[in-house]
Amino acid sequence: MGWMETCAVDERMRFVVAAQKHEESFAAVCRRFGVSRRVGYKWLARFEEEGAAGLFDRLRAPLHHPQSISEKIAERCLEVRRAHPTWGPIKVLAYLERKSPRTAWPAASTIGELFDREGLTVKRKLRRRSPPSSAPFASCEAPNDTWCIDFKGWFLTGDGERCEPLTITDAYIRYLLRCQALARTDTDHVWPVLDAAFREFGLPRSMRSDNGSPFASRGAGGLSRLSVKLIKAGVTPERIAPGKPQQNGRH
Repeated sequence: MGWMETCAVDERMRFVVAAQKHEESFAAVCRRFGVSRRVGYKWLARFEEEGAAGLFDRLRAPLHHPQSISEKIAERCLEVRRAHPTWGPIKVLAYLERKSPRTAWPAASTIGELFDREGLTVKRKLRRRSPPSSAPFASCEAPNDTWCIDFKGWFLTGDGERCEPLTITDAYIRYLLRCQALARTDTDHVWPVLDAAFREFGLPRSMRSDNGSPFASRGAGGLSRLSVKLIKAGVTPERIAPGKPQQNGRH
């Protein structure tokens, strides 16, 4: 025998009809339909007040939210956002707090939800990243087994010039092989530094780096011009997993 499909509203209507016939006690009717007497009286009262429409489920969402922002506050937030289309909720909140420090402004997350509802949020485009490297790291048990390479973050020198410090270390002995200030972070500037280090210390078996340029690219296998040069020189490029700087923690 298959399952019998029933509708909640139909069951409630049958319950009301059975209760109004008074052929059995109200408690017995409730037991037969599997509801408590409190629930049974509730459906009877709704049917008497609203008829069959009262037997439908009602929305449980609150009509008023205690943490909702007022229309005046919301309009002020939207006004600042429209005047500065590139500002996000954090910057808008900082501006409002600076202009009116005594006003109880909502949290940045609440302002962000307001912007979403009004269609003022521009979704970020996902940046294409280098494909992750699945090859395991080579063993590092002696000098020149693995070198580590990375840029340490640019800064402006005293004369206002941009400086990109490139560092190269031996992963086994942690000796600093190179710390070179470069004008740009591209293959044309990095390769001469590597070539000079190779001539002075010899070739390592592998070169470990992150997934940034010029060590990797979004091309096939994540190879870049620099990594191709390394392979041709007999050095195996290694790349850490994206967002895992601890994998190159020695450097």
